[in-house]
Amino acid sequence: MTKPLIISDTNKKSLKIKKFLTKKLKINQIKKSNLVIVIGGDGFMLKTLKKNKNPSNLFYGINSGNYGFLMNRFFENNIIKNLINAKMIIISPLEMVINKKKYLAINEVSILRQSRQAASISIKCNSNYIIKKLVSDGVLVSTPAGSTAYNMSVHGPILSLNSKKISVAPISPFRPRRWKGKVLTDKANILIKNLNFSKRPISAVADNIEIRNAKSISIKMNHKIKFKLLYDRNRSLQNKIKVEQLKKET
Repeated sequence: MTKPLIISDTNKKSLKIKKFLTKKLKINQIKKSNLVIVIGGDGFMLKTLKKNKNPSNLFYGINSGNYGFLMNRFFENNIIKNLINAKMIIISPLEMVINKKKYLAINEVSILRQSRQAASISIKCNSNYIIKKLVSDGVLVSTPAGSTAYNMSVHGPILSLNSKKISVAPISPFRPRRWKGKVLTDKANILIKNLNFSKRPISAVADNIEIRNAKSISIKMNHKIKFKLLYDRNRSLQNKIKVEQLKKET
């Protein structure tokens, strides 16, 4: 006898939806084992996924935040039907390693200047340089799932969910000014080094976890970790990404 686990943010809208679902959902009504309903925004979903890495968990997000790209819209009348008919997609996170400590990033790893001076960094893919010296506000390494988030704001490419690629996009590049970044296979091992850490400190941010004064950052896709996300029919993450790919900038 099971009921879905409901994990909610603490704002009024989230708690109101949680109260409604707690009353609405009955034991064994949804024939999906290990169903976790996450109520909040994208940031809350990212935190929840990382805290609940059980590979058998199925996550259905309900948006109570702003954009809610990773979430589903909440419809009181259709919520049971939507939960029953939801379709699954699987995503893997990036793994950032600094000083032998590992951090997961479902959307992106951001390398950011930490002072008024621009960052000076080198970027390698496996044993080859992507760029020997980049002077910029930083660089962004993004998953396909995160390519419509911060990555899109810095004019990085929007990646299809099944592309098996990751994006490396500069943030306000100064030298070389017109460097557009690189799209790499999701099997790439990326190494980013601070070329002047005493004068130009940088921080590394895995989604919402910041490590300051980073000297060397390695990043790769962790294919062993798989998050199973559920989406309403015709509102899947793949469809949302396709919509963003086709949108004209305004």
